[in-house]
Amino acid sequence: MRPPSPLVLLLALAAPGLTTPIVDRAAGNGNKVSYDGYKVYRVSVPDASVVGDDLDLGLGLAGIELRRRRDGDGVWAVDLAVAPHDIAAFEASTSTVTVLSHDLGADFAAESASAKGKNKNKNKDQNKGKENASAALPDLDWFDAYHAYADHVKYWANLQAAFPKNSELFVAGTSFEGRPLQGIHLWGKSGKDKKPAIYFNGNVHAREWITSKVVEYILYQLIDGYNKKDKLVQKVLDNYDFYVLPVVNPDGFVYTQTTDRLWRKNRQTRSNTTAVGTDINRNWSVGWGGDGSSPNPSSETFSGFAAHDTPETAALAALAGRLRDLHGIKLYVDWHSYSQVILLSYGYTCTAFPANLDEQTALAKGISAAIAKPYNTTFDYGPGCLVLYQSSGNGRDYLTDVGKAQFGWGIELRDTRYGFVLPPEQILPSGIEIWEGLKYAWSKF
Repeated sequence: MRPPSPLVLLLALAAPGLTTPIVDRAAGNGNKVSYDGYKVYRVSVPDASVVGDDLDLGLGLAGIELRRRRDGDGVWAVDLAVAPHDIAAFEASTSTVTVLSHDLGADFAAESASAKGKNKNKNKDQNKGKENASAALPDLDWFDAYHAYADHVKYWANLQAAFPKNSELFVAGTSFEGRPLQGIHLWGKSGKDKKPAIYFNGNVHAREWITSKVVEYILYQLIDGYNKKDKLVQKVLDNYDFYVLPVVNPDGFVYTQTTDRLWRKNRQTRSNTTAVGTDINRNWSVGWGGDGSSPNPSSETFSGFAAHDTPETAALAALAGRLRDLHGIKLYVDWHSYSQVILLSYGYTCTAFPANLDEQTALAKGISAAIAKPYNTTFDYGPGCLVLYQSSGNGRDYLTDVGKAQFGWGIELRDTRYGFVLPPEQILPSGIEIWEGLKYAWSKF
């Protein structure tokens, strides 16, 4: 999830003693970005301060905006990371803030240490040396930590090997830097490509690491449940083909692990600009170029110079067309973080709605209630433009209007405090609660 404004904000440079960010992140030049000493605040902002892609907090600083969301009538909650040399002046400028992190760099370091400790035991093929690899699912301790991209690729192969007669790995296309956009296709007793599609993708935005982990947990539960003859899982897999791509922005995802943990876009370069990257989730043709996206290549919501001019969006749109023409699409979910909200179409307009909005709202209400059962986690729901913010050129709107999905959604995962640095101990609970919500959906399909 990313609010509709440039990531690096130059906010009313009026107050004395405040400086600009140390690193030009928009250039994405490969220099390691440090967030040591950055504090993260939540600021309440009057609605009048938010106009299109511009945000004026009247605080006179340069900072990094992480999230914005409507937080009541006429008020926005904005999460802002402030560099150490600006903290004193920032805190003197406003008293209406909540501190979310006292040291963002330390949070990233703890996250990285956890991943390295687990990855030592995960670089090998988990089925190697087992006599019956096709019957062995990877261990659930995969969900105890975040992992390097190469280990995710191996994990997908291990999942497929545990379900060989009812699954296959597939490649939807190639990223800008040449990495495959890899997915797993699951099916039931009728054989592959015989039923309507359920289409999931994760890590459209590179820094939203929890999304690929939750998508992998969904895959795990589908395979485990079908192998164990769980009736609900058998029902949904026998009636739908699943096409699941856990990481559709592999270039950006790798960059978050090597260079800039807060990178959002893909890694596409373009002529006549030093700025790197396009927001894949503003590059779809429905509503392309409208409010909630930006024509500025330096913006975090840069929509590209034309719809589908990123290789990633073009590949995902081609897959959507193929699935639409094959047997139709029942459900599409573009998984994001963070906000805890089920986003229905539309995002590009706040005044038009899908014809089946009542049906969609009823399903989202039931899913939200089911998600809350394990840990009392609250998920809001409704048309994205109304419950979150305006976002033009997003995937769910395209899947609704062009892909003809019955339910074309985005789901923003945990949480509302830790943001993109969701602690590893919350990975498994995130998967568990989302699986409970999806079981409700399966019962209605």
